[in-house]
Amino acid sequence: MGTHPAFAAGNVAVITGAADGIGLAAARKYQALGMRVCMADIDANKLREAAAGLDNVLAIPTDVASRAHVDSLRHEVFETWGRVDVLMNNAGIGRPSSSWGNYDNWQAVLGVNLWGVINGVQTFTAAMLEQGTPGLIINTGSKQGITTPPGNPAYNVGKAGVKALTEALQHELRNTPGCQISAHLLVPGFTWTGMTRRAIAGQPAAAWTSEQVVDFLVESVNRGDFYVLCPDNDVDRATDNKRMAWAMGDLIHNRPPLSRWHPDFAAEFEAFVAAQD
Repeated sequence: MGTHPAFAAGNVAVITGAADGIGLAAARKYQALGMRVCMADIDANKLREAAAGLDNVLAIPTDVASRAHVDSLRHEVFETWGRVDVLMNNAGIGRPSSSWGNYDNWQAVLGVNLWGVINGVQTFTAAMLEQGTPGLIINTGSKQGITTPPGNPAYNVGKAGVKALTEALQHELRNTPGCQISAHLLVPGFTWTGMTRRAIAGQPAAAWTSEQVVDFLVESVNRGDFYVLCPDNDVDRATDNKRMAWAMGDLIHNRPPLSRWHPDFAAEFEAFVAAQD
């Protein structure tokens, strides 16, 4: 398995949400590969601290929910380095939500988690295509955007939108003559990040580190995988496959939505999981 040419030394990576978690781990990984790295994050102080430990880094405070901010980010990167080879639309936030409440949280979550990715794709893709060189657009999704568990619909809707956008993007790229850019959907498992640290005291044994996620991402992209579906220390790929298959079965078999969490289907779900072994 070779290394994707976009990860070559001297190439440029732009990462949003880079002050912590997966974004910061990606910045460190890409720099270790010899790449020049632009780190973007809304928290200027935290971004400055994160970038201080890295060399040959451009740190640009950016609100990805603002198209003007993302346009400015692209302009500054191209003014500085003249190219972008890897775009990682990674910025994400979590806020409590319900289907008919928490309106401001809906606006904030979708602004960052969905519109932040849309803004990145809309702003950078044409310029990357014009380079005529191999490139990657990596969008960070979530398993919650696939199985949409109850509890936080705003987050689920945003990540489901990222999945749909990234699938459409890859289809369009592979049907663009001469295109050497591919899109990839990063789907982390349970990961110890700034977001999870705010909710849980101490890293649970089940959680992967951000570094493990980024290592898995690079290996998967080098293989040519579109769906980078990460396991963790508790849930393996086989379990994820069963859960995703059951979720799609709600449509196929006309079950109630989110039947995996419906008490009337608990025994049927357990039997389904057991039958797949």
